[in-house]
Amino acid sequence: MSPKERSVLTEGGNVPKAIFLDRDGTINEDVGPLFTPDKLHFIPGSLEALRRLQEHFLLFIVTNQSAIGNKLFHVEDFEEFDEYFQGRLQEAGVKITHTYCCPHAKEENCLCYKPQTYFLKAAAKDYDIALDQSYVIGDHPHDVSMGQRAGAKTIYVLSGHGQKHQEELVIKPDFIAHALNEATEWILKRT
Repeated sequence: MSPKERSVLTEGGNVPKAIFLDRDGTINEDVGPLFTPDKLHFIPGSLEALRRLQEHFLLFIVTNQSAIGNKLFHVEDFEEFDEYFQGRLQEAGVKITHTYCCPHAKEENCLCYKPQTYFLKAAAKDYDIALDQSYVIGDHPHDVSMGQRAGAKTIYVLSGHGQKHQEELVIKPDFIAHALNEATEWILKRT
């Protein structure tokens, strides 16, 4: 992280804050296993929301890609698609600090499948993140569970599969938003 980035992100303290985002259903439409550019469609308002958030926070993506573990596509397919995805974000003026991907099937009971906090703790260590000043945003109850277990604030979005899984929320998020742009408004009012 450059000194300029650190100075922007450490307002009122010494440690950077972060936004941890689910990918499919939060930033882009959830179309099932996504590893080809032709299926990528950003949710309206999500790119502008990310541009606004990055003025105050480091941005991370934390995604479960169980289709890899289930042999529907390979890690190399994900990496190739992620390079394209990151390029599209950069064209829109958005920088993702790091993408954390769990490639395992849910049944493997690995350490990194959400709602495990493995990737949030890794980011806190690797990038000196203050998790208690950070947010997790996603469209699945396991995003909320992961965030709260790691000590972050949580926002559940109704985009993607959010409406479908809303009744499965066991832990109440800090805020429920229709989409990422509404979540961003809520965060920025508190920042």
